[in-house]
Amino acid sequence: MTKRHGYALLAAVIAMIVAISGAIYVGVAADNGTGGTRNAGADNRAPRDSAAPASAGTWVGTWSASPAGAEPGTETNGMAGRSLRNVVHTDVGGTEARITLSNLYGQQPLNITHTSIAVAATENDAAAVADTMRRLTFSGSTTVIVPAGAQIMSDAVRVRIPRDSDVLVTTYSPTPSGPVTYHPHARQISYAAQGDRTEDVTATAYTEQTPHWRYLTALDVLSDESVGTVVALGDSITDGITSTEGANHRWTDVLADRLRAAAGTGDVPRYSVVNQGISGNQVLAEGLGWPADNPSGLNRLERDVLSRTNVKAVVIDLGVNDILRNQGQVDPVTVTDGLREMVRRAHARGLRVVGATLMPFGGHRGYSRSRDAVRRAVNAEIRAGKVYDAVVDFDEALRDPYDPRRLRADDDSGDHLHPSDKGYKRMAEVFELGDLKGAAPAEL
Repeated sequence: MTKRHGYALLAAVIAMIVAISGAIYVGVAADNGTGGTRNAGADNRAPRDSAAPASAGTWVGTWSASPAGAEPGTETNGMAGRSLRNVVHTDVGGTEARITLSNLYGQQPLNITHTSIAVAATENDAAAVADTMRRLTFSGSTTVIVPAGAQIMSDAVRVRIPRDSDVLVTTYSPTPSGPVTYHPHARQISYAAQGDRTEDVTATAYTEQTPHWRYLTALDVLSDESVGTVVALGDSITDGITSTEGANHRWTDVLADRLRAAAGTGDVPRYSVVNQGISGNQVLAEGLGWPADNPSGLNRLERDVLSRTNVKAVVIDLGVNDILRNQGQVDPVTVTDGLREMVRRAHARGLRVVGATLMPFGGHRGYSRSRDAVRRAVNAEIRAGKVYDAVVDFDEALRDPYDPRRLRADDDSGDHLHPSDKGYKRMAEVFELGDLKGAAPAEL
């Protein structure tokens, strides 16, 4: 090789190294810590505070709700020209916060020009603590366009989020973009106002009330109270459909209280709890449309469990609707096979899976002896340790000892299917908190 050829080869190698280094830099710069959730930014990019020191802690979920369908009546205009103030209740606190917005059921891009977060001045109210009001950005921009069928995570913002408190997340969209992606059975009143009232700290303009959560599907915090998230995946019983509105008496709320109070003692893990219940949900079947309203547990496992922030364990309470909502007697094997598939996929991500037995529904309009036989067969497999890593026996805890086909009278909301507040509390109290901790079995 001549000296000239040697210089040429060296120059080519250097050029290749520079190109690879540039590509690595671009890739790192593009990853803004969203954990894979797409950020669909627009113009008006605000400058970043690159000199600010990073806060210590762990990102965990402190609240969530599954997108369940398209809100009726919003097909054409969505919520154009209104500020939507979602009221959500936190589990653990943190020093920074970020949110996830979903346009899963939208048929056109959702243009959001203003988003804010604040701590509520009082529970169940639209007024904010003034010095906690923060404007949220998305990839540095105050405006974001969420494509139809997509979701987006905001940038993190510094704000002290207290544990066990109400938080207000407000969005404003000036243009029609329906239908609205929503969670219909919030058991929590949220609010709306005409015009852009996103950063109003008073509740004066928020005269409209709604029992839904709109667009908002998750609130994460940078927390020093928790090192991971537990996701509760279930149906209306997990959704807390008969619990007292605005009181946070779902079984998941009580479980979160128990974990928070006992965190760090014995084998109790320092985990937050988020609720991914959808009323009417089934393991196997799902609603109509594309994407499907009320998608099956198997369908939504990736979205609602595996993609949540820093998940360590999942609690599954599904199967009753598979039995009640099918005309013929559903085969218990199809239900347990579906549950095992969910467990297998959770194990592939290293998650621990705790499963619940199915509670009785004697006296409910859907009750029959054949359906109850299916329920008992499913429970037998669960109790035998053939489905989950650990079992929480909701059936044993709430069934009437004198008539095990029915709920105990004081645990029954009155419809003979859903628990009362007392029943939800009893469900949470039978958890062995240590069962939530531990690695999933190795995949061989």
